[in-house]
Amino acid sequence: MLDDLRALVEFAQAGSIAGAADRLYRTPSAITRQLQRLEAALGAELLDRSVKPPRLNSLGSRVLEQARDLLQRTEAMKSVASRDAEPHGLLRIGLAHALAEATLIKPIRALTEKYPKVRLRLLSALTGELFNRLLAGELDVAVVFLPEGKTAPSPLLTNIIASDRMEIVQSAAGNIDDDWESLSRAPWVLNPSGCLLRASLIDQMERAGFTPMVAAEIHYNIHLQLALIQSGYGVGLLPARFIARKNCRDTVEVLRPPSFDLRLSVAITRIGQLGALERAVELLEHGIRHLFEAADTTKPVTRSRRRVPANRREARPRK
Repeated sequence: MLDDLRALVEFAQAGSIAGAADRLYRTPSAITRQLQRLEAALGAELLDRSVKPPRLNSLGSRVLEQARDLLQRTEAMKSVASRDAEPHGLLRIGLAHALAEATLIKPIRALTEKYPKVRLRLLSALTGELFNRLLAGELDVAVVFLPEGKTAPSPLLTNIIASDRMEIVQSAAGNIDDDWESLSRAPWVLNPSGCLLRASLIDQMERAGFTPMVAAEIHYNIHLQLALIQSGYGVGLLPARFIARKNCRDTVEVLRPPSFDLRLSVAITRIGQLGALERAVELLEHGIRHLFEAADTTKPVTRSRRRVPANRREARPRK
């Protein structure tokens, strides 16, 4: 029917069957058949054929207005679906709590500056909730942590864009040894239950036969966690990139118990293709990837001073 509506619009614009045929590179008989087919589909005559050449009747004029509007909206829909079009419209982005930090402002600002017709709506939540919102059509993409080698549940699509390594740290003045038994007796500063990082740590400790003693559950506030660790309140789990970026090597000490290796994949997940917004998502992926590459998280964070053996450390007075 769209082709028939287009024939109607061109007929009105040209003022004749022959004129519409020239504009659409068709024969007059083909245009005549299209108009007759449109009238049959609508169950009403749109042309006044009592005059020569025929012209639109009053109903035809009203249908013409609707035809023009429908064709314009159809072109707009094609623009939305075409990845070749300039990115525009609303892009709804979910961020896993553990990734929602100030450094993400840079790639987000780069996206809006390059594509000013794109409007962003950001949501921070647990990874599982972000998956549910993607499946419900409430988000377009989500930036999440995933265990290495894992993907988002089907039918979600997963694009791994970076890797993040975690470190166990204590205050620089701390006296906790880097073995699982010592760490199981230490107070821990962790994210609340439901956090993938916390679950991965507990899994590694339990496989070694120990369980962490949680002294503080801080709701995804990495700066407060760092402050508590630096003060000696307890040990914690922080991203290597964060430790390096904050230049806190003189205030925290990295502990590496045997076989400890906690790495997570940073992924962009989605339900499907996004048409004209695809290039905006690609720019976001590039920006986030660059953040992690610049942090050089594959290199272990080491302290400049040698650790003092446990039997030579000053014992802390018991309270």
